[in-house]
Amino acid sequence: MNHYPARKFCLKCLITLLLVAIFIVMSFAYLSLNPLALFTQQAMSDIAIYTARFFPPDLSPSFLQKVWSGVLQTLAISAMATLLSAIASLFLALPAAGQFGRSAKVATRFFLNFLRSVPELVWAVLMVLAVGLGPFAGTLALALHTTGVLGRLFGETLENHSPNATQALRLAGASNTQAFIYGALPGVYSQLLSYSLYRWEMNIRMATILGFVGAGGLGQILYYELSLLHEQQASTVIMAMLILVVAVDMISNKLRRVQMHSLG
Repeated sequence: MNHYPARKFCLKCLITLLLVAIFIVMSFAYLSLNPLALFTQQAMSDIAIYTARFFPPDLSPSFLQKVWSGVLQTLAISAMATLLSAIASLFLALPAAGQFGRSAKVATRFFLNFLRSVPELVWAVLMVLAVGLGPFAGTLALALHTTGVLGRLFGETLENHSPNATQALRLAGASNTQAFIYGALPGVYSQLLSYSLYRWEMNIRMATILGFVGAGGLGQILYYELSLLHEQQASTVIMAMLILVVAVDMISNKLRRVQMHSLG
């Protein structure tokens, strides 16, 4: 018969849970939120009536062609933004990992922190003001934010990688860039690729949202249809967003499994 040691009473855990519960209740009180208002008869009736207006979706050939164009635009925005940010992050990973000294490391990491601390929607608004409405603004917004994320991840991956191969190439007369390309990159490229694919999945989702501020893609079509109270057309766009996200998730997971299988 197995005897398991009795668990000790965790006072710290209990205090933490109580503090979290108190903060939640205080937040609802401060914001004057009443969750029960969602379940009143009037609220449920209004929700049902509004939801019914989204059906049936508009599946006319002309509108489906418009949605398909938005899907391609969303894919192009996310793919181009991820590619640009991955390339920029490779160059920023060297100073971020301390390859060019302490000062360069601190400055680069501060720059990367700044890029990713600004949300994609804020970057999109700024880029729309800078270059105008359209997919170019969305691409720049996603690229800037993603560079901040991937640059930090790439830098930490390189910093944690064994420096033996890199140091050997430096002793042989190679520059920091050459030592990175021929020494460190072959050992970390699979992890860098995995990070890039994961960010591409996230950029697909964000690209559909950035259209609400005029940055192109499916989001811009959705915002236009909702502003005109075209709920059936908006339902078609929402369905297209869902299908696109699911398809990209499947493709990305497949690519990562193939990559892991090849390494194994």
